[in-house]
Amino acid sequence: MPTSAIDSKDAAAIEAAKAGVAVCDRSHWGRIRVSDDERLRFLHNQSTNDFQSLKPGQGCDTVMVTSTARTIDLVTGYVLEDAVLLLVSPNRREFVMQWLDRYIFFADKVQLTDVTDETATFSLIGPGSDAVIEKLGAGAIIGQPYGNHLLVNGGVIVAVGSGLADPGYTLILPDAEKQKVWSQILELGAVELSDRAWDLLRILQGRPAPDAELTDDYNPLEVGLWQTISFNKGCYIGQETIARLNTYKGVKQHLWGIRLSAPAEVGAVIAVGDEKVGKLTSYTETTNGYFGLGYIRTKAGGIGLKVQVGETEGEIVAVPFVSHEYP
Repeated sequence: MPTSAIDSKDAAAIEAAKAGVAVCDRSHWGRIRVSDDERLRFLHNQSTNDFQSLKPGQGCDTVMVTSTARTIDLVTGYVLEDAVLLLVSPNRREFVMQWLDRYIFFADKVQLTDVTDETATFSLIGPGSDAVIEKLGAGAIIGQPYGNHLLVNGGVIVAVGSGLADPGYTLILPDAEKQKVWSQILELGAVELSDRAWDLLRILQGRPAPDAELTDDYNPLEVGLWQTISFNKGCYIGQETIARLNTYKGVKQHLWGIRLSAPAEVGAVIAVGDEKVGKLTSYTETTNGYFGLGYIRTKAGGIGLKVQVGETEGEIVAVPFVSHEYP
C-alpha cells in the first residue's frame, strides 16, 4: 500500500487526531468581523443558516451562496456580544469580504472588518481535546452544542467543533497570544498536524473545499450540507432555489467518498460502464490506500456502487462530514 505520500510525522499526527489530540494552525484561514446593530439580520439574509435565532456564545456553520444557490464558501460564524466573527476558507477571504460588502446599502448598520492579520486560529482535533481545553481554563464549554464558545484569559475564544467531523475545538485568539498558547497546547500533549495532513483528513471525512467541491457547479444540497440550512427562516439570497430543490426532491447529484484501487486525477470522469455519472473533485493517498471525493448522479446509486474513475476502479462510500437528507 502507498506510504510515500505521507511522512511519519503526518502519520503520527493523523493517528493522534483519531485516538488522542492533534493541533492544526489554521491562522491562514480568513477571519471577518461583522459588527453594528443590524449584523445578525444582515448575515441571516446573506447565507443559508438562521443567524437571528442565535444568542451571544452560540455559533453555526453556514453556506454563502449565489442568487442561484451555487456554493461560494462553507463559513463558521461565532456570535459575540458586540459582533459576529466569521471563519472563512483561506482562498475565499477577499472574495467573501467583497461579496458581503456588495450587499451593504447606505442606511444599513453593518460594518465589516478583516481581522485575519491581527488574530490566529488553532483547531484541536481528537478525543483527547477535552483534557487540553480543561487545562486552558475552558472546561465549561465541554459537552456544549457545536458552535458554542466562551472567552478565556487573554481574549482567547474557545469554540466547540474542530472544523472536521472529528470531535474537538477551534480557538481564535489575538496574534500577540499566538506563540504562548501554541506552546501551551503542545506542552499539554497535542501533536502538531500539518496543512497537508489536515487536507488528507478533510478529504477522508468529506469536508468540502472551495474550488474543489464548492464551486459554481454545485448547490449546498448536492454537497450534503443540510446541517447548515434553515428551511423555515424566510428569505435569503438563493433561498427560492434551495426550497424548490428540497420540496420537489430535485437533488440531481450527491457528494460521496470514493475508495480507489490506484491513483487518480482530480477532474477525472466517474463512469458506470459506458455512462458518465460524475466527476472526481479531490484526491489523496493514505497509509492504507487511495481515496477521493466526487459528485455522483443520484440515479446512478450510492454506497457500494462500483465505478470507474478515469482508468481506476473505485467504490462509493459514505463520508461523515456530509449527509444526503435532512438530519
